[in-house]
Amino acid sequence: MKNRNLSLVGILIIFFVIIIYSNLEIDDDFKETNGWETIFNGEDFDGWEIKIRGEEFGNNFKNTFKVKDGSLKVSYENYENFDDRFGHIFYTKSKFKNYHLSLEYKFSGEHLKGAPGWSIKNSGIMLHSQHPSTMLKEQDFPVSSEVQLLGGLGTGERSTANMCSPGIDVDINSEIAKYHCINSNSKTYHNDDWVKVEVIVKSNKIVQHIVENDTVISYSNLRVGGDKIPENYLNRIGEPLVDGYISLQSEGHPVEFRNIRIKKFNID
Repeated sequence: MKNRNLSLVGILIIFFVIIIYSNLEIDDDFKETNGWETIFNGEDFDGWEIKIRGEEFGNNFKNTFKVKDGSLKVSYENYENFDDRFGHIFYTKSKFKNYHLSLEYKFSGEHLKGAPGWSIKNSGIMLHSQHPSTMLKEQDFPVSSEVQLLGGLGTGERSTANMCSPGIDVDINSEIAKYHCINSNSKTYHNDDWVKVEVIVKSNKIVQHIVENDTVISYSNLRVGGDKIPENYLNRIGEPLVDGYISLQSEGHPVEFRNIRIKKFNID
């Protein structure tokens, strides 16, 4: 009788362990997705505002940006010539400081006539951006840290999720970055398929670019400086860039974005 009771206790323990383990698995799955906020709804530009070089804030020149099939698209079907119309679409509902950003991008179509050669299959995610209403009418790029998104050209290597620094300086391996753009160590994506890019940002202390789950470049100590500083930022040189807005680029090649999500970190 005693041994039978011990066996029953053992069975009950195993049973409860299985239940607890199953609940832990559910909780872990929940933790993976809990806290993510979708900032592009796939239907319209709710929360997003546009600034294109040479145009007033809010003017979506020739419908450069549009929403179609659940994607945010950069389109040049109404253009005849690029004419330096560098554009950005900003999520302005909130500034972000410490966060994890995730999205997918894909190039398509033909490079627009008149756009610079370097902008073939070239776009970007701008981090800690200034608000678009503060950009000068003829300003090319917002003061920000750029996750440069590139597509392969069929041959050769061309990394993506590189770091570019319009209006700022950053440190890599504790030394100031020597060039405006620094290549990551990502693979080259020659086919025009969806590529998943993530960014982990901890204020101006550390930024990590991640491509298809691989961390491809890290940098720190973001501050106003370098080149391409607009006149209204000249008195802010050296100021730490601790937070800002997120924007996406239009630089002369059709591109689209989807599954744009963000998760905020509760850290100092």
